[in-house]
Amino acid sequence: MRIFVFPATVLAGCFCGCAAHAQPLLVSHGDRATYHSVQAAIDALPAQGGDIQIAPGIYREKVKVFKSGVHIKGSGRKPDDTVIVYGDGAINVGGTIRSATLDASGDDFRLDNLTIQNDYALNPANPASQAVALSVTGDRDIISRVRLLGAQDTLFAGKGQNGRMSRQYFSDCYIEGHVDFIFGNAKAYFQDCELHGIANQAVVYTAQSKAAPDEDSAYVFDHCRLTADPSARFVALGRAWRPYATVIFLSTKMDAPVLAEGWREWTPGKTSTLGTAYYAEYKSTGVGANPAGREPYSHQLTDREAAKWSLKAFFAGATDWLSDEPSR
Repeated sequence: MRIFVFPATVLAGCFCGCAAHAQPLLVSHGDRATYHSVQAAIDALPAQGGDIQIAPGIYREKVKVFKSGVHIKGSGRKPDDTVIVYGDGAINVGGTIRSATLDASGDDFRLDNLTIQNDYALNPANPASQAVALSVTGDRDIISRVRLLGAQDTLFAGKGQNGRMSRQYFSDCYIEGHVDFIFGNAKAYFQDCELHGIANQAVVYTAQSKAAPDEDSAYVFDHCRLTADPSARFVALGRAWRPYATVIFLSTKMDAPVLAEGWREWTPGKTSTLGTAYYAEYKSTGVGANPAGREPYSHQLTDREAAKWSLKAFFAGATDWLSDEPSR
């Protein structure tokens, strides 16, 4: 059973669940639209944020969300109908995060039913570079029914400035890329999501960056599915961007040909992060599941150990910012 984080009030126009909110600002390419760009609508919101609905179409622009309480939803039938896309690479904008198509740093951010894409890698003239689709660094952020398309470093799920707490929840999302395409140090929970490795000489699903043993940071993937293009090679569950990287896969269907050892060293022969990182699985299934062949430093969890990584336990019971109580 899936968690639906946006209540039925979405049908009445207020998809944040708050009756006190004003009607959402509408973004469309139509001649009569008040806002023709997503950024213009965000800029028009009051300081406390508000709701934005985006009509189906392709919106080529970079978007920045600094305000808290900003809720953005595509109004099409499916996430594919509404696409925000841009094509910056870190190499030409002076930094990985600066390349993001959508950069959301405000708290209580909501994103629903649309696609965020960085198409930098689709231009054969561009040199290889990190190119972020979505950067999200606020606290109590919910990303639901969203497609994130890119290549290297597609999703930055990280903490705010100066290590500020960032709790994030991803539900029913599709995230694709190749090297380190979900990276950062947020406290992030992914439920019922598909992670897809695109064709490349190497695919690494995660590069979590917990830097110290006492940092409250981890990625948990619960009932997700791992897939990969037939041309994807050397598919790994993750490597440690920082020494104490923490990644847990719970009841994950691994339909990708994951390396037997599962996890990779950051730079083989030069770094030794596998001994300090915490990498774990619980009841993985599919062609990529191989408990006996996994990296010796990784963990195969018992029922009791896995329960410590459930949604409620992960957020220490503080799940009131999620609209519905978790079913697991």
